[in-house]
Amino acid sequence: MDMVKEGGLMSDLIPKHGGYRKLKSFQVAQLVYDVTVRFCDRYIDKFSRTRDQMVQAARSGVQNIAEGSQASATSKKTELKLTQVARASLEELKLDYEDFLRQRGLAQWERENQLRQELIDRRCQTADEVAAWVVEVVKKSGLCGQIGQRGQKAESSTESTASTLSIKTYPEFSANAALVLLTVACSLLDRQVERLAQDFEKEGGFTERLYRVRTAKRRNVP
Repeated sequence: MDMVKEGGLMSDLIPKHGGYRKLKSFQVAQLVYDVTVRFCDRYIDKFSRTRDQMVQAARSGVQNIAEGSQASATSKKTELKLTQVARASLEELKLDYEDFLRQRGLAQWERENQLRQELIDRRCQTADEVAAWVVEVVKKSGLCGQIGQRGQKAESSTESTASTLSIKTYPEFSANAALVLLTVACSLLDRQVERLAQDFEKEGGFTERLYRVRTAKRRNVP
């Protein structure tokens, strides 16, 4: 009986924690990381410092969500802080993708662009699925659209168009796809931070739980 009571007190002191792999924010951030590694391998100079910064920012987003979840057992304050760090890292990564588009004269999708919602609705789970979606959309709205509007073309002209699309359109669509996923991840983290702040304000952290456990234990002492 005493052991049951002790177990109950310990669960009150150190609640269930971890489980970050089930967090939607972690899942989307991890997808962003995988997409970013692929993007940098294809479109960013391997000797560029930007490449390392983008990959590290993406990794930081994932790692800090995980570390924060693990730290929640003994410090809600640390969990909140690390989740905010994850959010800041992904915001930095968003700026890198926006810079990539701007510096190359490529279009950034407006909020109203239907492709944004189309990608969200696709619910991609892997970087391969995101890449497949990009290829599908480029072929549908890019190459096919241009050829259809201009009528029949010579084979060499068609090859030239395809080459131009490959050089500009795929990077543009890939960067915008990453930005859509980043927007989703940041939105999820904003809500997560708000919830953590409310929980901390309402329930306190480890110190407050320790006080409650000690108080309860004293009351049970004959």
